[in-house]
Amino acid sequence: MHERAGPTGGGVRRIVTGHNGAGESIIVEDALLPGTALAEDAGRSDVSFFHLWATEEMPVPLDDVALPRQRAGCATTIVGNGTGSVLRIGVLAAGARSPMHRTGSLDYGILLEGECEMELDSGEVRTLHAGDVVIQRGTNHVWHNRSSAPCRFAWILLDARQ
Repeated sequence: MHERAGPTGGGVRRIVTGHNGAGESIIVEDALLPGTALAEDAGRSDVSFFHLWATEEMPVPLDDVALPRQRAGCATTIVGNGTGSVLRIGVLAAGARSPMHRTGSLDYGILLEGECEMELDSGEVRTLHAGDVVIQRGTNHVWHNRSSAPCRFAWILLDARQ
């Protein structure tokens, strides 16, 4: 049995499918990925990210040549080449806060567990609860976990024109 990630660590299970030589569907990988920081947040212990997947072009190649690069994920805010995507899980410990930041992407954020506040540079604040979805369209924002429990987001980032 694979364990779930703790407040800022543990692991996230990633299962990757593919094809064998006969063209049949197979499991290529079933692994527990460790949490790490974003390149921009190196050294923080109150936030952990699981870099699950990244693509660099559209349409996305499904061949084995692209697999290692895609599997490596992306530890920066976004791929940044105009046609990339990033999938990651982020865990903010109780009391954690992100810096004010803006990504060069369209971000789909799905709050999987917990509660978190999103604050925009205009001062507007919204509280998100498990199951809520936020669509970030290249806006400056801060994440505040003011609760007593960790919160866990799934993030899908798509390179965008600004």
